[in-house]
Amino acid sequence: MPVTRDIAATYRRPRQTLRALLLRGVSEPRALACLMGACAVMFVAQWPRLAREAHLQGTDLEPALGGALLATLIFLPLVFYVVAGLSQLVSTAVMRPIGGYDTRFALFWALLAASPLALLYGLVGGFIGAGGALTLVGAAWLGVLLWFWTTGLREARKLSEPDGKEGAA
Repeated sequence: MPVTRDIAATYRRPRQTLRALLLRGVSEPRALACLMGACAVMFVAQWPRLAREAHLQGTDLEPALGGALLATLIFLPLVFYVVAGLSQLVSTAVMRPIGGYDTRFALFWALLAASPLALLYGLVGGFIGAGGALTLVGAAWLGVLLWFWTTGLREARKLSEPDGKEGAA
């Protein structure tokens, strides 16, 4: 199934979609592709805001784009790997342990699935600017991201239980 269909299905049926994605088995290249895709979308989402700021301040756009590229495609993936590792440690301490891959994939998929709202956030920031609309879209983006992430962690935990394991490693 194409990734765009999986993203749309995640908005309609997040539990079932995440369960199906986790049951595809361990694939670090797939997890990394989800993360890098999400980071690439976040980079593109910043373009309207950066263009607005450059225009209003009378500065060049290219240095701002270069900084955003470095931040979102080099440093942000490392931050998300650390967040996924901390998430695994917390899940081990608080509830049943979840495998490292499942924890990472739940976060990375949540980022990718919430990326359409990241694009909307960037458009609102670029065309409207700071204000209530930007805050509302940002809150929606964060809410959807947390919803997908926690749903993915719950499904991963269910799959890691001895009687719930259906082929995921």
